[in-house]
Amino acid sequence: MMTIKVTSCGKLYVAGEYAILTPGQTALIKNIPIYMQASIRPASHIQLHSDMFEYSVGMEEDENYSLIQETIKVWARYRDRNPVDLPPFELKISGKMEEDGLKYGIGSSGSVTILVLKALASFSEIELSPDLLFRLASYVLLARGDNGSMGDLACIAYDAFISFQSFDRKRVRLYLETHSLQETLDLDWGYQIEVIHPQLPCQFLVGWTRQPAISKDLIRQVQAAIDSEFLRVTNLATLSCKEAFLKGNRVGVKKSLNHISDLLENLSPAIYTQKLYQLRFLASQYDAVAKSSGAGGGDCGIAFVFDKDVLEHLLQDWQQAGIKLLYQEDLS
Repeated sequence: MMTIKVTSCGKLYVAGEYAILTPGQTALIKNIPIYMQASIRPASHIQLHSDMFEYSVGMEEDENYSLIQETIKVWARYRDRNPVDLPPFELKISGKMEEDGLKYGIGSSGSVTILVLKALASFSEIELSPDLLFRLASYVLLARGDNGSMGDLACIAYDAFISFQSFDRKRVRLYLETHSLQETLDLDWGYQIEVIHPQLPCQFLVGWTRQPAISKDLIRQVQAAIDSEFLRVTNLATLSCKEAFLKGNRVGVKKSLNHISDLLENLSPAIYTQKLYQLRFLASQYDAVAKSSGAGGGDCGIAFVFDKDVLEHLLQDWQQAGIKLLYQEDLS
C-alpha cells in the first residue's frame, strides 16, 4: 500500500505586516523551511489523524478537525464530487512547529490548509501550480470567515521569499457566496505575488523569544490604530525595501526596515515586547538590522546580518538575552 508524503513550510513577515490587511498594500514575506508533514495512503474509509489531538476522526463533524474537513470538502468540490465519492484515504498530519508546548509563531492555519491540499492533489496524481494552491487555500479560509490577509498562504504555497500585494477579500468572499468554486477561481482577485531573489549577500536569522504572541483582542486594538498615513508610509518603505534587496543596496535595506520597525513601535507599544526590543537593539550594535515579525507581542523576530565576522557575537548576545536562534540562512 503506497504512502505519499508532502510538506508545507513556515513563514515570517519581513515588512508590511498589519498594513497588508488593507487591500492594495504590499508585504515582504519569507519562507522558513521548518516543515509540517502529511502522509496519505489508500484506506477503506476517510481517516484523519493530527498530532495536535489525541484522537482521530472521519468526516463526521468535529470542531478540532473542522479546518482539515472543510479543506477536503473544497477539494471534493474542485473535483466535481461529494467527499463520500472521493477514493477513501488515511491522512496523517504531524509537525506542530513548537517546542516544550510553546509555539514558534511561524506556522498558521494556512500551513495546515496547504498541506492538506498538497496531500490530496498528490494522492489524486494532480499537479497544482503554486498560484492555484494559493487560490484554493484562500477559498477555504475566506469561506470560513478568516480575516487574515492571505499573505501567509502565498508565501507557503510558493515556498519562497515573496512580495505580496493584498486583494479585496470582502469582494471575493461576497462573490464566492453566490458563485461556484470554479467561477470564483477564474475571477481576477486583484492580488500580486512575486518571488524575490535578493542580490544582497547576508545572513538571515530568526530569533525566538519563547513568549507567546499577542492575543487576537490586542491585534484588533492595534488594527484600530491604523490610519491612511501609516498605510502610505509603510507601503513606501516596504517597496523601498524590496527594491533595495533586488539591487543589493545594504544601506537601503537597513534604512527601510528600521523605518518600518519604528512605524510598528509607534503604532502600538504592545508590538515590541522587552525581548523583541532587545533582539532589535542588539543587532543595531553591529552591521545588521532586526525587527519584530508579524503580529509582534512575542514569538519571533528577524535579522539580516551583513558582516559574517560579527555573527557569533550577535548570537551570543541574543542567547544571553534569552533569545533562541530558531533558523539561519545564507542569502548570498
